Amino acid sequence: MKNTYFDLIEQTYYFPQEGFDLRGGYLSFHGVSIKYLIEKYGTPFRLIYLPRIGEQIKKARNLFNRAIKASHYRGTYNYCYCTKCCHFHHVIGEALKHNVNLETSSSFDIDLILKLHQKGELSLTHTIVHNGYKTTDYLSKIIKLIDAGFENCIIILDSTSEMSRLQKLVGKRKIKIGVRMAINEEPQSAYYTSRLGIRPEEMLEFFNKHIKDNKNVELKMLHFFVDSGIKDSLYYWGEFQKALNLFVALKKESPSLDSLNLGGGFPIRNHLGFEYDYEYMIREIVNNIKEACDNGGVHEPDIYTEFGKYTVGESGAIIFEVVEQKQQNDHELWYIINNSLMNTIPDAWSIHEKFILLPINKWDNDYTKINIGGISCDHSDYYNSEDFNQQIMLPRFSPKAKEPLYIGFFHTGAYQDSISGYGGIKHCLIPSPKHVIVDRDESGNFIDYVYRNEQSVDDMMNILGYNE
Repeated sequence: MKNTYFDLIEQTYYFPQEGFDLRGGYLSFHGVSIKYLIEKYGTPFRLIYLPRIGEQIKKARNLFNRAIKASHYRGTYNYCYCTKCCHFHHVIGEALKHNVNLETSSSFDIDLILKLHQKGELSLTHTIVHNGYKTTDYLSKIIKLIDAGFENCIIILDSTSEMSRLQKLVGKRKIKIGVRMAINEEPQSAYYTSRLGIRPEEMLEFFNKHIKDNKNVELKMLHFFVDSGIKDSLYYWGEFQKALNLFVALKKESPSLDSLNLGGGFPIRNHLGFEYDYEYMIREIVNNIKEACDNGGVHEPDIYTEFGKYTVGESGAIIFEVVEQKQQNDHELWYIINNSLMNTIPDAWSIHEKFILLPINKWDNDYTKINIGGISCDHSDYYNSEDFNQQIMLPRFSPKAKEPLYIGFFHTGAYQDSISGYGGIKHCLIPSPKHVIVDRDESGNFIDYVYRNEQSVDDMMNILGYNE
């Protein structure tokens, strides 16, 4: 009896399932023929399926609006896309077609906002939430954005010191601000309290001293962010309750506070057996906010979410060809792909992130446990079962076969480009530092010069497709 790879998948998971199916023996992704793309473009290649972005936005928005209606919640729901998750013009442009707001993280993000406005894709009425550490350059650009007519910029204070730096630039303008609450990290974290945000114990004193009687600033938003995302766990609900208590306390002091921002997004599918009850979590979030506000005697806030990975993660894939198989001992079979895993999906080796791994062809072959290696010389350029607590099975194939084995890592659309430095872009669009060379002349005196300056805004915008 022959046990094929198809038999393994069909018996282990529900298959076909959303986004994945077989057509003529080849894997399709959201109905797209991977075989066709391989024949047209060769491998390796990255794939972004843009319609998935809109599908994710619609799903979250519908679930929140249904929960709000069912609970007679008096606030609105507002979807924000985190630009840092994927800055490419084709991605953000697609998200904006579905009327999302945006969240920024650094100085160059403001130039990106202006480019989108110039292209007619972003209006002056869109809400722009400004997160991240506020350098003077970042704050100055936000002020310019406000002066350009953007009426819904909300500057989220990440620390108490940012207020004094902001105050020097505000002048007579009236600006909208938010405050970010520092959270306690999960028990397994290397540190106890997040470096981001203001401690809850300091928040009311900070508000009364620096915001309450300040005629130039209006407190609009409390920002609550859990790095590990929105999960049905005692840890998440515990931190969430702290945020609700703080919101109620601040709301009693500040009538203008009308928004609660739930940073930290929903998880995405990282294996075929993934299960997550989005509807239940959204319903619980809405009900918990309403209950806390009712008990505290304050009006419910408008709800903002910042979904980056959830928005774009499931739209991405990376396709490779297996160029060699190597039996290095009795137990370890290696499939060597035609690129580097470290360079293309850095989260897989740096933080052991899981992605959906499937073959494109040879589903009728029997299967075997394998390790996947990249073609770089680095020891860490691999993907195997021990690091990911799962068996990696792929079809067997003969090296003499006419058609090679092709494999794909799916749901890679978030962060992988920026963290790997694709084309020269960086995480949060923070440019590479200038490169200074130091030498000695024939007399032994030091000489120094700049080999390369920091990347410019135009450098970044060219890579991301905003200057086309």
